[in-house]
Amino acid sequence: MVSPQPSPPTPVSTPWPPQITVNCGPSRFQRLFGWMGWVAFGVSVLILISMSFAVQQYFDTTEGIQERYHSGEKSGRDKVAIIAVTGAILDGSGFVKNQIDQVLKDKSVKAVVVRVSSPGGTITGSDYILHHLSKMREERDIPLVVSMGSIAASGGYYVSMAVGDQPDSIYAEPTTTTGSIGVVIPHYNLSGLLERFEVEDDSLVSHPNKRIMSMTRPMTDEQREIMTAYLEAAFVRFKDQIKLGRPAFREDPEALDRLATGEVFTAEQAKQHGLIDEIGFVEDAIERAIAMAGLDESRTRVVEYRRPPSLFNLSMLTEARHSRSPFDLPNWMDIHVPQAYYLATTLPPLLTHPRP
Repeated sequence: MVSPQPSPPTPVSTPWPPQITVNCGPSRFQRLFGWMGWVAFGVSVLILISMSFAVQQYFDTTEGIQERYHSGEKSGRDKVAIIAVTGAILDGSGFVKNQIDQVLKDKSVKAVVVRVSSPGGTITGSDYILHHLSKMREERDIPLVVSMGSIAASGGYYVSMAVGDQPDSIYAEPTTTTGSIGVVIPHYNLSGLLERFEVEDDSLVSHPNKRIMSMTRPMTDEQREIMTAYLEAAFVRFKDQIKLGRPAFREDPEALDRLATGEVFTAEQAKQHGLIDEIGFVEDAIERAIAMAGLDESRTRVVEYRRPPSLFNLSMLTEARHSRSPFDLPNWMDIHVPQAYYLATTLPPLLTHPRP
């Protein structure tokens, strides 16, 4: 009997030696370098955003004005834009020009209503606004209708001539004051007052006419003739622009001469004299602009523009930045400048405000 062979012994597994893993985090220098990298990345992003914003601002002539819904169909794609000319006109290159630039680049604007509530102002500012409104109308080939508010006199009437030869395009409200077609050169002779206080003007000038508008002495007859000729040239230009906007006066210039006395007119009187076309409110002017552009009123949106708010809505600080004290040196120097105005007042604009 053969005895069974013993099975071979099962090998006993020998455990591996224990392994110790040490997690070594980044050194302090590596952590600092990493944070600096993220900070540099964030700064780079901010710089790129700032540069992009700066480029946009450089080429943006509207100065960030905001469009607001006024009336009409809220979802309408075609727009009628209201451009506001409000207050005394100074150099003309402010908010009014921004609105014009906005219309020029917005191809969805199919017609414009110019809302005039101004007594006029400087000749250069009034002419600047008239030029750019007329240029906008011609370049965009869109109708332009004027809606006069409480006052559209002198330079305010001057800028209304941007309508050109368009028929039935100037509307005035029933209580509008308009007209005041003329030129004024403010001058005040304080020589008597200065003499009373024994104050003498001892200025040195290269020629006596250098002080032609000085308040410290009366004008000579020769100087008065010089300033009258200067005024007459500005007056002729005023009437020439009216003839462009009121074609009837081209055929009858004597009728315009009878009206161009500086007199102001009510809306009814202005219509009788042919200075305006219709008596109506801004809504009537909008309807006329829509009709002239051949738009569907049910698909047309009317918009207006607002100055951009400041960062913290500090509107009063913004106003103060653009205004000047009536007692500062530039304002007092303005009085002495031989400057003519299309302005419905005999006083120079001592109290100024944000330029239109």
